[in-house]
Amino acid sequence: MTGASLDGKTVVVTGGTRGIGFATSQRFAECGAHVFVVGQTSSSAEKAVDALRGAGAGGSFTPAACDVGDPDQVKELFQGVFSARKRLDVLVANAGVLHDSLLGMVTPKIIADVFNVNLNGFLYCSQYASRLMTRGGGGSIIALSSIMGTNGSVGQTVYGASKAAVIGAVKSMAKELAPRGIRVNAIAPGFIDTDMTRSIGEAKFNERVASVAMGRVGLGREVADVALFLASPMASYVTGQTIGVDGGMLI
Repeated sequence: MTGASLDGKTVVVTGGTRGIGFATSQRFAECGAHVFVVGQTSSSAEKAVDALRGAGAGGSFTPAACDVGDPDQVKELFQGVFSARKRLDVLVANAGVLHDSLLGMVTPKIIADVFNVNLNGFLYCSQYASRLMTRGGGGSIIALSSIMGTNGSVGQTVYGASKAAVIGAVKSMAKELAPRGIRVNAIAPGFIDTDMTRSIGEAKFNERVASVAMGRVGLGREVADVALFLASPMASYVTGQTIGVDGGMLI
């Protein structure tokens, strides 16, 4: 992608050990970034980094463990980024959890768990990321929302609400942080080929694919390419936006 060099840039990708996060870590490293690959545990992060290096992604990596729903762990994560790199240029807030549940079956724990990771985790990470970016003269914050947050779906009231809230936060952050040279945008993926989507079973998987106008499931790398655009100078005048990557999915 012409103009998408991230040489010398420091990037944090939460939920970077699988799926879209893994693809994003790989794509950014290919463009020269140093990527902090964040997983829930040290072992998962180290395993992901080993796989990335084995795939010849280029760039460089630091594995990091963090439960983004825990503000103390988030603080420690970004302190580690500053200690190691003295700057932060890009945050890809990808970590998230999904609980399928019809409204009548939703429990207080489901609500608390989903919002704590999907929304609170994004807010905690953005607080610390924006401070480091301000010190460095600017940066890009990219949040992973979802087509569920823009369109809604049966059985996704809580998840959809959390992802819609992310979009609302992005719009306000973009206005607040623009004077500091920090751009804030969201990506709303549709049906993407990940371990999570494969776990729903073949029949349901095929049903979801049939709802996509382009007639196929999306790839993690296709989402990563949009994140790369938003992180790069090519998107220097883009902020407060939500970009759908869904192949024309109808839900």
